[in-house]
Amino acid sequence: MAATMQGKVALITGGGSGIGRATAFRLAREGVRVIADYVPEGAERVVKAIEESGGDASCVGADVAVTKQVEMMVNKTVVTYGRLDYAFNNAGIEGTMADTASYPEDTFDRVIAINLKAVWLCMKYEIPQILKQGGGSIVNTASTLGLVAIEGASAYNAAKHGVVGLTKTAALEYAQKNLRVNCVCPGFIRTAMVERVMDKTMIGEDQMIAIEPIGRIGKPEEIAEGVCWLFSDAASFVTGHSMTIDGGWTAR
Repeated sequence: MAATMQGKVALITGGGSGIGRATAFRLAREGVRVIADYVPEGAERVVKAIEESGGDASCVGADVAVTKQVEMMVNKTVVTYGRLDYAFNNAGIEGTMADTASYPEDTFDRVIAINLKAVWLCMKYEIPQILKQGGGSIVNTASTLGLVAIEGASAYNAAKHGVVGLTKTAALEYAQKNLRVNCVCPGFIRTAMVERVMDKTMIGEDQMIAIEPIGRIGKPEEIAEGVCWLFSDAASFVTGHSMTIDGGWTAR
């Protein structure tokens, strides 16, 4: 993939940890110049590590649920590198675990704002820039919970189902304008978010592994590989796709 991706520019929200961090490193190895949204300290560490390995990266702070900050984030990417080829709209939060009728309204609103509205906001400002350049690729982070649901996660389930629908809509709208839009649907991945969910629900790692047909929890790097492929020209006929990377969990 390196020959086709060398010198491209990627914007990654939630780039300071977990799947975003792994994807920043993976793209940098392909010669992609990366801008990572923050968790501030995490993004700065990612940038430093990429630079130390010979890559080119920057970080920008933004609340992806705030319109002006998203606009600023995209503008800074273009000012820094002159273009935007790839966008990985990945930032997300898990919210709380509660039955639908008991779910706190303020938490519900925040989960929808970060996990769904922010994806739309990012695309709102990314798409015009990518079209101006003649095309590119966007990948959104949905979840296996954008395809199925679990009890106690009404806001998260709803948001991630929404990301799948939003992805398909944008893919259809821009399919003939050289802009491909896809999403990844990770299963149980070893990230800080999944560890927090296990703590909140008192689900042990052994229990989580037991429901994974592949017999283990996934690694952020395995999602990064899928994102990198979807960005690349190897996926040139792929748009509107929800790539499930879940060790077989949703195949049951």
